[in-house]
Amino acid sequence: MFARLARAILGTSNERSLKRYRARVPAINALEPAIAALPDEALRGKTEEFRARLAQGETLDDLLEEAFAVVREASKRTLGLRHFDVQLIGGMVLHEGKIAEMKTGEGKTLVATLPVYLNALSGKGVHVVTVNDYLARRDAEWMGRIYRFLGLSVGVIVHGLTDEQRRDAYACDVTYGTNNEFGFDYLRDNMKYRLDEMVQRDFNYAIVDEVDSILIDEARTPLIISGPTDDTSELYRKVDAVVRELVKDKDTYEKDEKFRTVSLTELGSERVEGMLRDAGLLTEGDLYDIHNVTLVHHVQQSLRAHTLFHRDVEYIVRQDKIIIIDEFTGRMMEGRRYSDGLHQALEAKEGVTVQPENQTLASITFQNYFRLYPKLAGMTGTAATEADEFAEIYKLDVVEIPTNLPVAREDQDDEVYRTAREKYDAVVALIEECRGRGQPVLVGTTSIEKSELISGVLRKKGIPHNVLNARYHEQEAEIIAQAGRPGAVTIATNMAGRGTDIQLGGNAEMLARHDAGGAAEGPEYEAALARHRAEVEEAKRKVIAAGGLFVIGTERHESRRIDNQLRGRSGRQGDPGASRFFLSLEDDLMRIFGSDRMGGMLQKLGLKEGEAIVHPWINKALEKAQKKVEARNFDTRKNLLKYDDVMNDQRREVYAQRKAFMQAEEVSETVAEMRRETVEDMVERAIPENAYPEQWDVEGLQRRVRDVLGLDLPVADWAREEGIDETQVRERLLEATERAYAAKVANIGPDLMRMVEKSLLLQVFDQVWKEHLLALDHLRQGIGLRAYGQRDPLNEYKREAFALFNNMLGELRERVTGLLMRVELRPEAPPPMPEPVRVLDMRHPDPAMAGAELEPAMANGGDGSAWAPAPAQPRVAEAVDPADPSTWHRTPRNAACPCGSGRKYKHCHGRVA
Repeated sequence: MFARLARAILGTSNERSLKRYRARVPAINALEPAIAALPDEALRGKTEEFRARLAQGETLDDLLEEAFAVVREASKRTLGLRHFDVQLIGGMVLHEGKIAEMKTGEGKTLVATLPVYLNALSGKGVHVVTVNDYLARRDAEWMGRIYRFLGLSVGVIVHGLTDEQRRDAYACDVTYGTNNEFGFDYLRDNMKYRLDEMVQRDFNYAIVDEVDSILIDEARTPLIISGPTDDTSELYRKVDAVVRELVKDKDTYEKDEKFRTVSLTELGSERVEGMLRDAGLLTEGDLYDIHNVTLVHHVQQSLRAHTLFHRDVEYIVRQDKIIIIDEFTGRMMEGRRYSDGLHQALEAKEGVTVQPENQTLASITFQNYFRLYPKLAGMTGTAATEADEFAEIYKLDVVEIPTNLPVAREDQDDEVYRTAREKYDAVVALIEECRGRGQPVLVGTTSIEKSELISGVLRKKGIPHNVLNARYHEQEAEIIAQAGRPGAVTIATNMAGRGTDIQLGGNAEMLARHDAGGAAEGPEYEAALARHRAEVEEAKRKVIAAGGLFVIGTERHESRRIDNQLRGRSGRQGDPGASRFFLSLEDDLMRIFGSDRMGGMLQKLGLKEGEAIVHPWINKALEKAQKKVEARNFDTRKNLLKYDDVMNDQRREVYAQRKAFMQAEEVSETVAEMRRETVEDMVERAIPENAYPEQWDVEGLQRRVRDVLGLDLPVADWAREEGIDETQVRERLLEATERAYAAKVANIGPDLMRMVEKSLLLQVFDQVWKEHLLALDHLRQGIGLRAYGQRDPLNEYKREAFALFNNMLGELRERVTGLLMRVELRPEAPPPMPEPVRVLDMRHPDPAMAGAELEPAMANGGDGSAWAPAPAQPRVAEAVDPADPSTWHRTPRNAACPCGSGRKYKHCHGRVA
């Protein structure tokens, strides 16, 4: 009651924020006449003027009104578009590092130009993050006209660029790109061996378009760079043959669609064990014996592939590959793969080539990647429903921006039918009704399978239509641009992040470009544009008279936000429109998450064939079901983040230390410290504190000194000396180690040795980090079982991950010390820094399956091959015996003679008679 009273008197927090932003709009508008009077050169000169004022101590906030006015004028001159007042408000929200929720068609792409220009004045770079390569290219070209007109440079990061092209793009004032490309570049940079090979600059400011899709939907799984492991493709095929027979009997497994899990029943375990024996796969023991754990894993993943995953729903088969379909956008995820053998199981199921499994080499979640930016903002049409998550995870506030014109769309109540057939009959009837009056229709579906099912029905009825799904994503922009033509029927999977508005009457620019052979300028384009504008205006009047765009949802999505994105395609910029969702009791959401009583209730109501129930209560029941799913998904994302935060602390430390090594001219002090700590660790293990000499592990210490340091020292003799203690043993070992290393440095040469030290240190660092990630993967997969022992899995993970990290550092010290103590290099051919080897995958796991068991999207190098640097093996020669010339190998003629004479080889044993 008090809260309602306070809101009535003071307004909501959103209204108070909007009031503050609105107060600055008149100042921007007041500058318009003076700015409009400036010639082009003077307007462009404002950029340098702003930069000079920043250098003199003014802040970006001080420049906001003038900068926004300049961008508005530049937009009018280059694009013919003038920012509305509400768009200015949206720009202020983004500049303050918040999320601007703006309805579809309100011009979010144009809004971003205001804060992007303002923040780019600092010269530190601004990143604009989009959901696909098409939008990144389009926006960089379209909005780039404004930035280039004002003297700013614009770059774009898309799939297939070389490192040099990426470096140039990141050096620009404004850089457009996809979330995957930005994230993978960060991971790849931290696998480079030279600073000049890194492509990204320090993070400054980012605006994320479709922020809910990227930071919510795709944040349930991390980005992963992985490398191949042993090939077990034949085993997947053999297990698939067994499971294919097994699943014919539904009594052999239990499936839970709500939690997407499947397990063998007791009958199933018995049958599969016998079938595996017959196939020669189970040779000893029972199926669940410890040495058969890999076989159990393969059976489980194959069972999931056959029972939980369906062709043309979760994936499609194309060109001998399994390609995952993004459940949020309906697009194909080229190169994305499920992890932990699931993708291989699907490949075996569909009879395509089974690719090798991969091991994680580097990974990061979108949560932790985007939290690297000191200033982050976002924009979308649907963020308010996830405001709590944005605040908790990203510390981002959501501000709802009012529309420029009131929304005139009529959102009708859902219609619920008993069967899917009745539902589709009703959908087709409504489509025919709309076409009869010239009203365009957009039909939204949740999968390729269902979009093609409706397409088949419409074909039989002779109704012309377009289909937009993963099979036809190439024509996506063209199909959507013309979906507002009179009587047009468009069937589309999820509309999230399409990036192209549906304009009533059609899109004159797209039609003109088509007539001009793809050109967006020139006399042919201008003539076509003038012709089509008149045609489109006439068509728009017809569509408005018919009621605007009608959006038909054929099923509710798990997330109401996705439904709202579909609904929001109608009613842009005050246009009329309508929306209605059709459901049946056979829909997945209704069947899995809906109330069990709903079916009984409809039967009691005596619904006849083809009749539907329509009531606001139904809407509320569905909303509750969707909230259950959204809450579960939020928990999944939070849980993922808690575990990744543990690794993130370690990742930051490793990447910072690695960069420091690259920046240092030499690492001799670091290497010397590692030698000292390695020796001290050896002594500490062999000679415990307060131990008597007879308790010392002298033999073990002598063996370790020989194996690690390559020194044959009389440690046993030292231990027999009267009065010797641990300190003296340590000092003698340190002295002998330093003496041997100094001799090696003198032999190889100080300058060359400094290069060798740095190269080996980075290579070994990468190797132990890779092994550490694998250990963390294994720890993460089994840590949940600790809950059965009444222990918190997260606390257990933190404790053991910290211990593993300390072990990794110890292993790093020992390996670097051992290699440098033993390495023999040819002075005239120093080992080059490792070059990138194209063997690795860049992956982002499928969010639909959210969990540690999932893998991810390949990001390729400039030549189309999967890219990542692979540490080369250090060039270690066999031991050289001065008395045995056969061990000298091919000694360079100008090198010191291995015999120890001190002369050059060509003047000693290599002298030509």
